[in-house]
Amino acid sequence: MKAVRARITKALNVGSYLNCSDNTGAKVLQIISVFGYKGVRRRQPKAGVGDMIKATVKEGDVKMRKQVVNAVIIRQRAEYRRLGGLRVSFEDNAAVIVDEKGEPKGTQIKGPVAKEAVERFSSLGKISSIVV
Repeated sequence: MKAVRARITKALNVGSYLNCSDNTGAKVLQIISVFGYKGVRRRQPKAGVGDMIKATVKEGDVKMRKQVVNAVIIRQRAEYRRLGGLRVSFEDNAAVIVDEKGEPKGTQIKGPVAKEAVERFSSLGKISSIVV
C-alpha cells in the first residue's frame, strides 16, 4: 500500500452505505471500521478514496449477506482536490471487496475507478475498465 498523491476529503463515516462495484455477489456494503485510522476520543472514523475498510454486506447473494469483508473505496460523491488543482467527484459511493493483502476477490470492476485507488492498490487497475 503506497501513499496517495492527492489531498482526499474523508467523506464516508462509519455506518455509511456503499455500492459494491465488482462481481463477487455483494450489492451494498456498510462501513464498520477504517484500517489505519488513529483518531481523537469520541471522533467517528472517516474514510475516502483509496482507503481500506472493514465492511458488512447488507444486500446481495445469500452466501455473501451478513459477512464481514475487507474493501477498498474506489469512488466517492464528495469532491476532492488533486495536486494539479483539478477537483474530482463521482456520482456514487462505491467499493471493491479485497483480501487482507489488497488483492481483489472479483474478476471485474463495474464503472470508473479513481486514479488514487489504483496508485495505492495496483492490482485494482488490472481488472478495472476505466481509470479516471
